[in-house]
Amino acid sequence: MPRISSTRLPYAGRNVHDGGRTPSAPDRQPPLGSPTVKPAWSIALAWMILLLASGLVQAREFGDYDVPVQPAEVFPDADRFDPLSGTPKSAVAYKNNQPVGHVFQTSDIGYSGKPIEILAGVNTEGIITGAKVMKHAEPILLIGIPEQKLFDFVNRYVGRDPVKESESAGKQAIDAISGATVTAIVINDGILRSARKIMRGGQIETPTVKTTLVEPPFKASDWNSLLGDGSVRRMTLNHGDVDGAFAKLGAPSGEPYVKVMPPETLFIDLHIALVTPEAIGKNLLGEAEFANMREWLAPGQQALLIVANGSYSYRGSGFVRGGIFDRFKINQDGSSILLHDYQYRRLRDLGPDMPTFEEIGLFKMPENFDATRPWALELLAQRPTGPIEKIFTSFLVSYTLPERFILRQAITPLSGATTATQNSTADDDGSPPLWQRIWKDRTADVLVLSVSLAFLTMIFFFQELLVTRPRLVAWLRRGFLLFSVVFIGGYAQAQLSVVNVFTFLHALMGGFRWEFFLIEPLIFILWSATALSLLFWGRGAFCGWLCPFGALTELLNWVARSLGVPQFRIPFAWHERLWAFKYVLFLGLLAISLSSMAMAERLAEIEPFKTVVLLRFDREWPFVLYALALIVIGLFVERFFCRYLCPLGAAIAIPGRMRIFAWLKRRRQCGDLCSNCGTECFVQAILPSGEIHPNECFYCLHCQLNYVNEKVCPTLIMRKNRRDRRAAASQIEDSTA
Repeated sequence: MPRISSTRLPYAGRNVHDGGRTPSAPDRQPPLGSPTVKPAWSIALAWMILLLASGLVQAREFGDYDVPVQPAEVFPDADRFDPLSGTPKSAVAYKNNQPVGHVFQTSDIGYSGKPIEILAGVNTEGIITGAKVMKHAEPILLIGIPEQKLFDFVNRYVGRDPVKESESAGKQAIDAISGATVTAIVINDGILRSARKIMRGGQIETPTVKTTLVEPPFKASDWNSLLGDGSVRRMTLNHGDVDGAFAKLGAPSGEPYVKVMPPETLFIDLHIALVTPEAIGKNLLGEAEFANMREWLAPGQQALLIVANGSYSYRGSGFVRGGIFDRFKINQDGSSILLHDYQYRRLRDLGPDMPTFEEIGLFKMPENFDATRPWALELLAQRPTGPIEKIFTSFLVSYTLPERFILRQAITPLSGATTATQNSTADDDGSPPLWQRIWKDRTADVLVLSVSLAFLTMIFFFQELLVTRPRLVAWLRRGFLLFSVVFIGGYAQAQLSVVNVFTFLHALMGGFRWEFFLIEPLIFILWSATALSLLFWGRGAFCGWLCPFGALTELLNWVARSLGVPQFRIPFAWHERLWAFKYVLFLGLLAISLSSMAMAERLAEIEPFKTVVLLRFDREWPFVLYALALIVIGLFVERFFCRYLCPLGAAIAIPGRMRIFAWLKRRRQCGDLCSNCGTECFVQAILPSGEIHPNECFYCLHCQLNYVNEKVCPTLIMRKNRRDRRAAASQIEDSTA
C-alpha cells in the first residue's frame, strides 16, 4: 500500500478555481500521478465503532419507552377516577365523590411516525394538574438528547391554562427541546388542544373567568401572618436534600471538585412574595421603601421580593453588572422569565419587626407578567462531575396570590362545542391546524430560504454566463456555503438527515400524512427543493451547496489550503472502491429501520450532523471526538465524509441517477487529450476517461471554468493557436499585397 506523503507537486495547467491564481498556489490536490495518501477510511471507521459502542452502552435497550402511568400521578388531589374512554381518552376525577376535573390521554404522531402518549390532568378551573409520558418511540431522544429533557419539558405544563393560551395564540413561545423541536411542537399542541377539547366538549362545566388584581384595605400584619396566609412562600433545602436530587441523576457527591457539606447544613432558606399589593409590600418593606418601589415601577408593573439565608446564593457569586441572574428563573403559563441586572435593586433589610436575611433582592417584572396567575420560581443548582463537566438540577417554589387580592368575573361557559377528533384539520377553537400556524410564525424564515433557493437556481440556470468570470463564481460559491452554515445550519438548524428518508419511507408504507411533514417548514422546503433538483442536477445541488455540514467542511478546507496545509489525494483505484461504502451504509441502515427504527436512528449517528449542527458539540465526548476527527481529516482530504461515509448522500444519489438533463459540458478530447479537470476536481468525480460521475459530482462548476478557459483547456488553446496563425498569415498577406 502506498505510504503517506505530504509532498505537493505543481498542478497541470493553471488553476482557475479560485480566480485564476498561478499553479504554485496550494489550492487543489496534486495530480493523479503524484505521491498519495494511505486511505483514511480506517481512521473514520475506528471512530465510528467507538461512537456506536459508546452510544449503545449509554442508551437503554433498543425499543420504545413504555411505562404505565396511573391517573393519581397526574391528578394528585383526586381519590378515584372513571375508566378512560372517548376521543381523546378521558375520565372524570373525583374527590370525596365530587367531580374535580378530568384526566386525559394524548396520542399525537411524533418525529418517529409513532404516537407520543401522554397522560395529563385538568381541574374544573381549567388548570393542568400534571402530565407524564406514558409511551414514545422518539429515537432522536435516545442518543445525544437525554430522555429526561422530554420528561422535564412535559412537567412544565403543570399550572398552565389551555384556554388562556388559546386566546393568546401566537404569543406563547414554546420552550422547545434543543435538537427535537418537532417533538416539542407536537407535544405542546397535543396537550393544550386535548385539554381544550375536553373542556369545550361539555365534559367539564366551568366558566371562563377574567381575573383582575384588586387592593383590599391595608391591614398591618407580622411575618408569621404573611407566611400563614400565603402572601409569602418558602422553600427550605438542606445539603442532604440537594445531594439526594443529584443522586437521582447519578452524581451523589461533588467530590473531589467541591467541598462536601454535612447533610443537615442549610443549603438555602428561600422566601418569595409579590410585593406590589400594599397589604403585602408595605408590611414587608416598610412604608418608605414601599413608596420608593412604587416610584421605581411603571404603572401596572409588578415587583417580586426574594430573600434568602444559607450557603447557596440565589444571586450567584459570579453575577456581574450587565448580566442576567442565571441561578433562577420565573415560570408562568409555560413561559420562562430571566431577570436582568437593570430589573434588580438590592435592599439592606426588610421593614420593622421583620426577620433579617443575608440576601434581599427586589425585582421588577416584565409588563406582560400576570400577577393574578399562578407562577413559580425555579432555583437552579449545579454540581461538577469532572474538570469541566457539570450536571444541573432545579427546585420549584410555587406562588399564587391570596384570593382577597383577585377579582374573578365569569365570561362564558365552556360547553356545547364540537367533538372533533384527535389530529383534526383545525383546532376546536376554530384556529388553523398546527402546521399552518407554524408556517405563519416562520414566514420570515420561509421567505429567506425560498429566496436563497431561487438565487441558487439562477446560478445553475445561468452558469454558462457565470463561468466566464471565475473570481465571481468562486466568491458566489463561498458566500452561499457560508449562508448554508450560518442560516440553514446555525440559525434554522434545518440539517437534513438520512433519518428523514427512513421516516418518509415508513410513512409511505402506512399512515402517510402531509401534516406531519409540514410541521417543520424549512426541512419540508429543503426536501422538496432537493427532490426537484434531482431531475436537473442530481446530488450536487444539495450536497454541494445546501448541506450545512458539507459546507462547513469545505470552507474549513479552503481556509486550510490558504494557510498552506498539505492536501492529500486518495489513489483513484481506492477512491472508486471507497465511494461505494456510503451506499453499503445506507442500504444497511434502511434494512435495519424496517425492523427497528430506534436502532436505525442510533446507527445513523455515523452522520455527525446532530453533534455539529443540532447540538453544537454539547454531547458526550465520543460523539464530539468522532465529529472533530471527521472535520480534521477534511482539512487534508476535502469532503472526506461526504464522499465516502455519508448515507444521506447515498440516499440522494440513488434517485439522482434519474436526472433528465446534463448541464455540465464535456468535449470528446476530455480524458484523452487533457486530464486537467480530472486532476483538479476536488472530489475526484471525473473519471480517467474524462466523464463526470453524476453520483459523485458536487456541482462546484470548477470543470466548467476550465471548459471555457483558453489558458487551461488544450482544445481551446489549440483553437486559439490556429486562429492566431491564420490571423498572422492574413496580416503577412496583406502587408505583402
